Amino acid sequence: MALKCGIVGLPNVGKSTLFNCLSNAKAQSANFPFCTIEPNVGVITVPDERLNELERLVKPQRVVPTTVEIVDIAGLVKGASKGEGLGNKFLGNIRETDAIIHVLRCFDDDNITHVDGAISPLRDKETIDFELQIKDLETVDARITKIAKVAKTGGDKQAQKVLALLENYKKVLESGKSARTVELDHANRALVSDLYLLTDKPVLYVCNVDEGSVVNGNKYVEMVKAVVAEENAEMLVIAAATEADIAELESFEERQMFLEDLGLKQSGVAKLIKSAYKILKLKTYFTAGEKEVRAWTFREGYTAPQAAGVIHSDFEKGFIRAEVIKYETFISLGSEAACKEAGKMGVEGKEYIVQDGDIMHFRFNV
Repeated sequence: MALKCGIVGLPNVGKSTLFNCLSNAKAQSANFPFCTIEPNVGVITVPDERLNELERLVKPQRVVPTTVEIVDIAGLVKGASKGEGLGNKFLGNIRETDAIIHVLRCFDDDNITHVDGAISPLRDKETIDFELQIKDLETVDARITKIAKVAKTGGDKQAQKVLALLENYKKVLESGKSARTVELDHANRALVSDLYLLTDKPVLYVCNVDEGSVVNGNKYVEMVKAVVAEENAEMLVIAAATEADIAELESFEERQMFLEDLGLKQSGVAKLIKSAYKILKLKTYFTAGEKEVRAWTFREGYTAPQAAGVIHSDFEKGFIRAEVIKYETFISLGSEAACKEAGKMGVEGKEYIVQDGDIMHFRFNV
């Protein structure tokens, strides 16, 4: 399941530093491999402590974590929606991603100039939001023009519903708000799912701060926090420069001591990767055997056959049943055999909704 998060931000906000930290994630943990697909695309392991516990108990020949793609998107400038700078490429790259990581500069440093002069994360946010909203408005207007005649003269009730939804989007976008602030039920969202609006993508705002503000934040973080509360969005505080320093340390013990000195339990990079996984509404189930312990990514709400299809389409087509052990139960009892003996292995059918952390074995016939 190849899903992408795009890192966006104005020039000199720390976006590339953060991406480079992700690219060096291998240095932070043995379970953080990274590979480059293109100069600005990386496949990064999602840190999951549960894999370590399963490896300890099962002792497999290999362990395979789940991953997410991170895309470093070229810096945006004002007028991108009109094609200024790398505007068209920037907007095209965002359209290809499933979620947005929006980096905001929340630190003062006279040695690093800001493209707009003074430091103002809210202004920076508004700059990018505006360009994306303008592009979305163009998309919505074009669709309204296409469907309005059918809706108003043809008596097509579905077209009328779609038109009403489009006009609502138009109103929201013209008011300076993003499409993600529009709350739709599943049925209505399905009617406009082919719009692929840029501002409807889930977003994680990353406040890039100085080292002293990592734990308690600062005035800039508080500004962002107040605005983000109005959106359907997540927020994370990271010191990209500090993360770069952590990546340079040789051993795991040195990195842990560094984090402890800062009052942190885990690195900002680990938090970021987990948060990216979260905003994509992804979950993890495991398969565990002597040959391999593996994490598999699935979308929240997947049934057992759909989850089986993540491994191979034949598993979904020929699904018979799923044998399921809860992660906590497996860790508590220590093995699959012990779980079976204790009657803790569930046998689930096609309607079972897979839960995060389930350890699964699929029976199928093709």
